[in-house]
Parts: sequence; C-alpha cells; structure tokens
Amino acid sequence: MKKFLAILAAVCATAIIVQAQDAAAPATKMKKLTPEQQKVMDSMLAKYDTNKDGKLDKTERAAMSQEDKDAMAKAGLTRGKKGAAPAADATSTNAPAADAGK
Repeated sequence: MKKFLAILAAVCATAIIVQAQDAAAPATKMKKLTPEQQKVMDSMLAKYDTNKDGKLDKTERAAMSQEDKDAMAKAGLTRGKKGAAPAADATSTNAPAADAGK
C-alpha cells in the first residue's frame, strides 16, 4: 500500500510540474508571415497603428475601413474563430419575417 501511495504521489507531482511549465509557455505562438501577409500587415500598421506599438489594438481595428478589414481577412490576418460563418444579412432564413405576427 505504501508503494502505491508513493507512486501516486510521484505521478501527481509530475502532472503538476508539467501543467506549471505549460502555463508558463506563451499562450499563442506567432506564425511566420508570408511575404504577401507581411506587405498587407505593414500597410495596415502604417495606416492604423496610431500609438505606434507595432500592433493593431481593439480601437485601431475598429477604425479600419471595411475594405481594409476584407484585405486582412483575405490575407489570413484576422483573429476570428476558425471556420466562423460570415454575418447574416437581411435575406437570411434566420431573420424574422417582416409580416410575422400579422
């Protein structure tokens, strides 16, 4: 029984150490940008990076034109969920009918 408890304690300690190392690692790793992506990013930073920190924060992204947002999405530079569906338009079947309830 004592051997079992010693082995169990060792396994638990190992698991805790591994989790602590994972928590200390960076949450996201930046992939290397392709030359095309780098060109788009450089142009967006030149236009919208008002605080000149080399990143586009929430307010800077909000100030972007739709054309520039589309260019970033086309280049694969958006932070959206993978496989996220585009926003529904007024003709969507999920939109409530104009005469519903009449």
